[in-house]
Amino acid sequence: MAPPRQERRRRLFPFHAPEARRLAALFGVVYFAQGMWSLPNQTITISFKDLGFSAGQVATFFTLTTWPWWIKPAYGLLSDFVPLFGRRRKSYFLCVSAAAAAAGMTLGLSRSHPYWWLGMLAAAMGLGLAFSDVLTDALMVETGRAHGLIGAFQAIQWSAIYTAAVLVGVLGGRLAETRSLGLAFLIAACFPLLSFTMASLFIHEKRARPDAAAFRETWSAVRAALGDRPIWVVAGFILFWTFSPSFGPALLFYQTDTLGFSQRFIGVLSSLGSASAVVGALIYAPLSRRLPLRRLITLSIGAGLAGTLAYLFYRDATSAIAIELVFGAVGMVVQLAFLELAAKACPRRVEGTFFALLMSVYNLGAQGSQVVGGYLYDWLGFTPLVLIGAVMTALAWPLIPVIRIEAIEETSLAGRVQTEAAR
Repeated sequence: MAPPRQERRRRLFPFHAPEARRLAALFGVVYFAQGMWSLPNQTITISFKDLGFSAGQVATFFTLTTWPWWIKPAYGLLSDFVPLFGRRRKSYFLCVSAAAAAAGMTLGLSRSHPYWWLGMLAAAMGLGLAFSDVLTDALMVETGRAHGLIGAFQAIQWSAIYTAAVLVGVLGGRLAETRSLGLAFLIAACFPLLSFTMASLFIHEKRARPDAAAFRETWSAVRAALGDRPIWVVAGFILFWTFSPSFGPALLFYQTDTLGFSQRFIGVLSSLGSASAVVGALIYAPLSRRLPLRRLITLSIGAGLAGTLAYLFYRDATSAIAIELVFGAVGMVVQLAFLELAAKACPRRVEGTFFALLMSVYNLGAQGSQVVGGYLYDWLGFTPLVLIGAVMTALAWPLIPVIRIEAIEETSLAGRVQTEAAR
């Protein structure tokens, strides 16, 4: 029997509680700002290429500037245990958003961008965005688990970040064509200010004081969770998956040197892939509520393998457009499946800290894969890089039984029931 119309609407738009709607809007804006952080990246890449840097060297630069994303658990612990101006989340959110905007504005107004000056301030901007990301994800996991909306919230977040990426592709290609790095940073710096405004309006939080008893209780929960097998198995699985050699700057070098694409067309390709990713995120929201997570992960690895191998046919403008359109959506579904696994594996009462830990692993693996992919491209070329990436992707399949995904889902559901009973 087909579900009634009201049930179909509930599945398509699950944010019925006022708190869920408010937080969904906040999550969308914060992740949109994160997406705009990458606006200068194409200009940075082509500028370094003009200076004689290799793909591996450019990827190494981006790795050095993304270190704030590797220590995300520290931000969660700080906000949990050390209230700032009487608030655990909101005050930190406002401060780090302002700091990110200030760093971006400084780079935007600088007349020159020496290597270390650029790297230092880009990292400072990333620090502000990474900290706000942790605060956002803590709210997402806690609220999402209580309402059964983890997958839906993540779909909103990643729809927003890839909507920003559509704009980044079109505008970033134009800025790269003219090497307008300062303007790129000025535009990107505006969006942390938008996050600042949203946080001031949408984060409702009671005043808090340092609580020694709560610290001991939470620290005990952290220590207990550190001995929890599932969290480390999931961390290892995510690291293995993300560390598979990927393209990153190597793809731009291939597009520019081998295929002869202009920077503007490369930006358009990025926008097409991002627009397709938004579609993938919208597909995932209802999909995550219909299919078991293990099946999603299994299908995701197959889709990831197909998407990697498709780049063997990335030979001209037509094939590039087709691949970006099809596998932008597929890649988003794959990514959200792994992020949902990470969220559901987080132990209760320390969700924010351990989700930040898993996202640090995710970011470290993804950035490391671009460095390895860049140097493999320098040494071997594009086709061997694609084949190596495909083999590494396929090797994730035999690891699925080790994860015990069904047990993780059962534990997450039990936590949700306990939370609802306590509300």
